Amino acid sequence: MTRVTCDLSVALDGFAAGPHQTRDRPFGDVIGTGEVLHTWLLEHADDHPREVAGILEADAYVMGRGMFCPDPGPWDPDWTGWWGDEPPYRAPVFVLTHHPREPLEMAGGTTFHFVTTGAEDALRRAVEAAGGGGVSIAGGVSTVNTYLAAGAIDELRLHVAPVVLDIPGATRLFDGVGRLDLDAASARHAGEVTHLVYRRRAD
Repeated sequence: MTRVTCDLSVALDGFAAGPHQTRDRPFGDVIGTGEVLHTWLLEHADDHPREVAGILEADAYVMGRGMFCPDPGPWDPDWTGWWGDEPPYRAPVFVLTHHPREPLEMAGGTTFHFVTTGAEDALRRAVEAAGGGGVSIAGGVSTVNTYLAAGAIDELRLHVAPVVLDIPGATRLFDGVGRLDLDAASARHAGEVTHLVYRRRAD
């Protein structure tokens, strides 16, 4: 059975990005949001090999449109994401959107598929593409909350930076999700991050 995981870097108060995202500011207009939350990954990845490997171990991914592109409305066909010509996923990625777009095949094995039929269908397609392997909900927070509320995430891996962001107008992890009963699986602390792993409690 396919296991659905999610890795998310967050602040202590549950924020992962600010509002007013642009192509130059993928984490919004709060200065330093991306850097402070991802210091462990961008500057100290060698100290976190298990966690880095875990982010990229899935056989298919699902992400919200805002994680792929900050622009609303119809697509700019020249925009191919923030990752350059060779994104790190190396697997099918299903992007939630209201605007159709043809699949975008990138170097290294990543192909972005743009899904206009909702979160449930995107996950179904990802599970099929994974062929029994793992599926990762890549983000952002609103997308993660949608799948948490649906009970679709089997393992939630939070990478918690020791900072409180208190961002007005931003969505916080667990907003609107309702009650979740989770089992704590592991915790590991480093100076710039605490890695927390939770698993969905069996019914």
